[in-house]
Amino acid sequence: MLDILIVEDNKEIATLLCDFLRKENYTVSVADSGEKALEIYEKYGAKLIVLDVMLPGVDGFSVCSKIRETSNTHILIASARVEKHDKLKGLNLGADDYIEKPYDIDILIAKIKGIFKRKYAQEELIEGKLRLNTVQQALYVDGKKTDVTEKEFELLKLLIENKNVTMKKEYLFNTVWGSDSDSELQTLTVHIKWLREKIEEDPKKPKHIITEWGVGYRFESV
Repeated sequence: MLDILIVEDNKEIATLLCDFLRKENYTVSVADSGEKALEIYEKYGAKLIVLDVMLPGVDGFSVCSKIRETSNTHILIASARVEKHDKLKGLNLGADDYIEKPYDIDILIAKIKGIFKRKYAQEELIEGKLRLNTVQQALYVDGKKTDVTEKEFELLKLLIENKNVTMKKEYLFNTVWGSDSDSELQTLTVHIKWLREKIEEDPKKPKHIITEWGVGYRFESV
């Protein structure tokens, strides 16, 4: 998964921001259109999206809306459209923040660092009887350590981070195994089965990991 996806059709701005972020050791990709942004996100995912609104083809509002259908990833709109109704539209479509262009790049970098510190530096994720230690990559069920593989842990963590959102099978697979993996999509189904056996009271009637037929899976709190 990428750290940051920059969606910006101004090459000078995109290159400058990309260079600054890479110096801070973030993994960054750039899309110069809405279509390209959705393609990259579908393939790799991203922890944070810096999203322009005025793009060729599919605009930033549409990108925001589409991504919100399947993901809770952090979306930061950066746009020269500064009218109140534009800001409200972006926020109502699911953006987490809306900043005005031109922006001070040092302030934007500081804001991004703050987002990562608050949202992604958690050492533990707790959901009911489940506790994930992200440093040790350990899973505890009802206080008892439960053996999980690296991929099982990554998959469960991704589902919990996006709880109550149905995530497409292809997105889950590409994020956890990588789009260039030699594994097949069936691998995801097998790992879901294994996880259910470890965290569900009745794996055949799961209450946490729910199947949305024809789409994918979602994690629900109980």
